[in-house]
Amino acid sequence: MSTQQKTVIVTGASQGIGAAVANLFLDRGYNVVGNSRNISSRNELQRSDRLVLVDGDIGLATTAEKIVATAVKRFGSVDALVNNAGIFFAKPFTEYTPEDFQSLLSTNLNGFIYVTQLAVKQMLAQKTGGSVVSIGATIADHPLAAFTASVPMITKGGINAISKSLAMEYAKQGIRFNVVAPGVVDTPLLKDVPKDFLRTMSPTGQIPTSKDLAEAVFYLTEATQVTGEVLHVDGGTHLGHW
Repeated sequence: MSTQQKTVIVTGASQGIGAAVANLFLDRGYNVVGNSRNISSRNELQRSDRLVLVDGDIGLATTAEKIVATAVKRFGSVDALVNNAGIFFAKPFTEYTPEDFQSLLSTNLNGFIYVTQLAVKQMLAQKTGGSVVSIGATIADHPLAAFTASVPMITKGGINAISKSLAMEYAKQGIRFNVVAPGVVDTPLLKDVPKDFLRTMSPTGQIPTSKDLAEAVFYLTEATQVTGEVLHVDGGTHLGHW
């Protein structure tokens, strides 16, 4: 398997799942364009001449333009996109504020739309196909009563839906769209949640790591006959009550 000369964009790449994804792609020979709001000043990425960093809020169309333009100028192509950037916070439904909702929409949905549109346009121009993998959530389709996150799941469920639609829309052009749906993951996003509680949310009693998610993302990126798939990396949480 040769991945030389391929270029992947990873959003939300400064830490957690995004950093694990970017580092794994670097290890596997990809050029990587990593983005987050302040990725140049703080990140968990290995140093490489095949890595370029782009600061900016992914919820802004101008940031997406800068990311894709940088990939093309520096490496000459966009072969894969990983939509990892996202925000998440759990609270009772009635306590979500209008500001909460707008923040979720901006990062989770606007960020998906803006960068994916431009990446797909570039892939179409290249006429060599491509891959888009987005990070969803198991509880978008399989809610847990103990973990109330209804409003963020509007955005994650939307990513599942649009990925399936796009998989059909661009199948003949060889551009694939898939989703990795984690359960709870040991990342900075959940650093304040007790580990003993998190273990109760998986049938295996284990908490997946960022590396576990990165391996799933890489698989879907390279799996040329897989599209429209939601791959659960959750220790079986999506299977039901345990």
